[in-house]
Amino acid sequence: MSLIPIRSGAQPGAQPGAQAGPERSDAARNRELLLKAARELIEECGADGLTMDKLAERAGVGKGTVFRRFGSRAGLMMTLLSDSEAEFQGRFMFGPPPLGPGAPALERLIAFGAGRIGYVLEFGELARAADASAHNRFEVPAAVLWHRHIEHLLRLAGLDADPWLLAMSLSATLDPERLLHAVRIQGIASERLVESWRELVTRVVRGA
Repeated sequence: MSLIPIRSGAQPGAQPGAQAGPERSDAARNRELLLKAARELIEECGADGLTMDKLAERAGVGKGTVFRRFGSRAGLMMTLLSDSEAEFQGRFMFGPPPLGPGAPALERLIAFGAGRIGYVLEFGELARAADASAHNRFEVPAAVLWHRHIEHLLRLAGLDADPWLLAMSLSATLDPERLLHAVRIQGIASERLVESWRELVTRVVRGA
């Protein structure tokens, strides 16, 4: 299975400019130590409270080690998300229908939105923090893949009037910060978000 990583580079969490290849055992241990400490800090103070200084202190390493390992705070957040993102990618690219191949395009669009909403609600703090930290979150490889997947399904559904731009508009409704605000601040149930997505993409496809 070949998946597009949530961050650029040969290995998740690799040092910027590092050569591709197997990770040394000591480097792998340090990486897991740092990720464990990062997850603990997020549990304690939320993703917004996780800083590179706090991570270095918790893990007992120098701040420079943290930056060499992840490149930036955005790189750290994206590394924390990599496993869950790879799992989600596997489901919509290769998994069973309706999210995976084998179902009509509209059913797959509905399932993709529902799956993405569930993903954001489960990993929302990390997803939001990664988006906020990324220099250009729309060019993150995983985000490009989501956009292209929606565009592909729109084309399969018979939409040929600028499906790339339409996919961008639909993707905006699945923005982590927007979804989390709707649930946490406005009190909207996740089921209502899924039904709204279903209504939106159904009208778009059938209207064409």
